[in-house]
Amino acid sequence: MAPRPRPGGVTPGTAFARGRELTRTVADCAADVLHPFLSVFRGLGVLAGRGLRAWARTPRDRRGPAVVLAGSCLAIVALVPYGPLCAAVVLMVTAGWAGRERVPVDTADTDAEQERLQVLYECLVPYLAVPEDPHPLYAHGGDWREAFTEHAFEDGRLVSLQLCYPAHFTDSEAESRSRVEQLLEAKAGRGREYRFAWDQEANRLTVTVLPALPDDIRAQRFVTAPGETVLGFTDPEAVQRTLPVLDADGHRDAPPVVWRTGRRSTEPHLLALGRPAAGTTTLLRSIALQALHHGDVVLADGGGSGGYAFLVGREGVLAVESAPAGALAALEWAAHETERRLISADQARQQGRPLPEDVRRPLWIVMDRPTALGHLAAGEGRPDPQELLDVPLRHGRAANVTVVVGEHLENAGLLGASVLAHTRARVVLGPVTPEQAGTALGAPPDSTPVPDVPPGRGYARLGSGPVYRVQVPATPDPFDEETSETERQAVLALLPRCDGAAYGTGVEQAAGEAAGDGSSGQWSGGGEPLPAQAT
Repeated sequence: MAPRPRPGGVTPGTAFARGRELTRTVADCAADVLHPFLSVFRGLGVLAGRGLRAWARTPRDRRGPAVVLAGSCLAIVALVPYGPLCAAVVLMVTAGWAGRERVPVDTADTDAEQERLQVLYECLVPYLAVPEDPHPLYAHGGDWREAFTEHAFEDGRLVSLQLCYPAHFTDSEAESRSRVEQLLEAKAGRGREYRFAWDQEANRLTVTVLPALPDDIRAQRFVTAPGETVLGFTDPEAVQRTLPVLDADGHRDAPPVVWRTGRRSTEPHLLALGRPAAGTTTLLRSIALQALHHGDVVLADGGGSGGYAFLVGREGVLAVESAPAGALAALEWAAHETERRLISADQARQQGRPLPEDVRRPLWIVMDRPTALGHLAAGEGRPDPQELLDVPLRHGRAANVTVVVGEHLENAGLLGASVLAHTRARVVLGPVTPEQAGTALGAPPDSTPVPDVPPGRGYARLGSGPVYRVQVPATPDPFDEETSETERQAVLALLPRCDGAAYGTGVEQAAGEAAGDGSSGQWSGGGEPLPAQAT
């Protein structure tokens, strides 16, 4: 006889399933109800662990005062109305925050990214592994997670990586470091600028992809003190100062590379090197416009491009020369003016008087392409203009005279020994190799130069300081037809007023003026006026 079916169609299997579902529901409800308490208890354990670790790190001679301070705080809280209740609430909230569940973030969450890290790990094996190592950190078929401590991807490309390397790696040798850097640059993706930070003490290497510096800052009046000149703008973490600037999107703060000149400067003169059309003349124009706010400027353009013609006749511009005869006359006057300033300053100190106003006013000598000007002077049987820079370079700091020289990078070997020895502030612009940048600056940059850069992009180093990435403000020639109207108006707004007596830049006009009345154009500087050949 068959067994009678249970009422309602309930079978043993159905009852077991319903019981399991009921148990799961009760467990979920209990977990939801008890979750805050679990978080608080877990947070209390975390806070207790932190407190024990802090107590262990505290020196023994400071533990007594720490206990007294903690007891005083507890007594104050106990005496304050509602103090214990508020303290308990704060403690519970802090414990709940410390005990919250954290979801680990895996930056290499895709198979493609993990495969790229594994390939990069395999490529480093020949450089960082030796057969004698019994426990190699890098080995074929090994796991990249043991060597790569941190990594990050953006749009499928590696943007940062921190790796450990064995102690036997010769990280003190530049050649060994260079091989690893070239490999990482090739495997992580060319065409980007990388910064390699070697921590030789901890045997760690941090690779970071540097973003491109903004090139939308044009010439403008920068908020600087007298004696400060903005060479360009760099990375925010490189300097501890920002300046308000105006760009295409409005006002913002940008980190500048500030060059300090004057009697207290340790780098009173500057040398700018660069490829053709790399922005060297733009840098010299920017420096000249900033110098005119507080001083006088003498310009010698060896390139003969006419990029400084817009400064002719402006107040504070003593001479703008492009011919060898005029440039030699202007530089000869600058040398005599430097000597005169030294004598005047010495006499004022001996008599206990303040320095004369014409000695305190800065004098700037800006010389573009001196090697080309020297070649033209040699063809005419004249001396090299660089020889006349010797006195301003050697004594310019005491006489408040600053020399700025710009030259093509391939002609750097033709510069005089005095120019190379006294120009401790260096700028190199354009696409250069690490070796060329290191030779020009005196120290290699900590980032890899890229082959394609906009005009005005390069590196700067002030004396023995660090090497900065720099982007020169856009300061084009306002008389150039290809200059945009916005940039033209920005440069013209910085020009001082005309002094009312325009003068030429050629030897013919100077000779005509000398023949007419024996005098030159209007003179606005201190000391003796410029001879007729220099105006």
